[in-house]
Amino acid sequence: MKSSILAGIFATGAVAQSGAWGQCGGNGWQGSTTCVSGYHCAYQNDWYSQCLPGGGASTTLKTSTTAKPSATTSAPPSTSTSPNTGKFKWFGINQSCAEFGHDTLPGIWGKHFTFPSSTTIQTLINDGYNTFRVAFSMERLVHDDMTSAFDAGYLRNLTETVDFITNAGAYAVLDPHNYGRYYGNIITNTNAFSTFWTNLATKFASNSRVIFDTNNEYNTMDQTLVLNLNQAAIDGIRAAGAKQHIFVEGNAWSGAWSWNTTNTNMAALTDPEGKLVYEMHQYLDADSSGTSPDCVSAQIGVQRVVGATSWLRANGKVGIIGEFAGGPNAVCQSAVTGLLDHLKANSDVWMGALWWAAGPWWAEYMYSFG
Repeated sequence: MKSSILAGIFATGAVAQSGAWGQCGGNGWQGSTTCVSGYHCAYQNDWYSQCLPGGGASTTLKTSTTAKPSATTSAPPSTSTSPNTGKFKWFGINQSCAEFGHDTLPGIWGKHFTFPSSTTIQTLINDGYNTFRVAFSMERLVHDDMTSAFDAGYLRNLTETVDFITNAGAYAVLDPHNYGRYYGNIITNTNAFSTFWTNLATKFASNSRVIFDTNNEYNTMDQTLVLNLNQAAIDGIRAAGAKQHIFVEGNAWSGAWSWNTTNTNMAALTDPEGKLVYEMHQYLDADSSGTSPDCVSAQIGVQRVVGATSWLRANGKVGIIGEFAGGPNAVCQSAVTGLLDHLKANSDVWMGALWWAAGPWWAEYMYSFG
């Protein structure tokens, strides 16, 4: 899916002043080019500009099919949130490509895997997105075992991507995209997992805009083991002296739709810094797998997260939808809009959402965003 389609999901049409997520510009646009308070008009493409969260005055953007406005024409979205304000702390796009070719390890850069495009990331930052979850492969970073020395080249490329994002004022989420596995085997050595995280967090402890994601989509694993792996990661990160936020994921692919029945023991996780965020994923097709462009209904986005919302509030936790997407059709557009509206209406417990996915090799993938 191209950027214009995601932008279209949030369109509300021409009004006296464009509302939250509404259209505010584009070639042939006849409506308002300013946004309601708390939002700014951000260029998406020559045919569509959109009201995104962010303080400061709205900006009238170009509506011709000529050059794209410079980065200075729009402010970045707000990086603060408070209960019931309807603002996200983190809103952005997953960057997926450094974990590609997982059946060929360690693989060859440029053949089996690559790294995110800084040009694309900058364009997305210019458009108002402030958070990028950067997927990578544990096996490419540490070849022999989880406690071995880092591969210097892979670490350098990963660090350059992270530094580009954070130097531009956005947040980078370090995402070992391993599904609770290492070389295909379920990780059971919590001490080694903790050491891996101590070693990695040490490299990024001084970067306040880095966020640590313990592991992508634990699945078909012992529930207590998932709890213990998350706690081991937390302990390892804090042992490195890192004080940033930590995203913890659950079993069953970290699905929001089943979180309140599957991952109830995750409430027992502890963090001396008090900066845990429960990362859940939610797709809107029939089996929540994100493998179909068809959404179940226009209401499915809300229906699949309300249980997680209640769980977060009941347990005094906060969460983020770390992956979400819907196909390029009217039903999915309504479903995604409903999902995001629900998250914003419950911003005392939901801190944001990240679209899946972007990256230079996604080509015509149905959810591709840049």
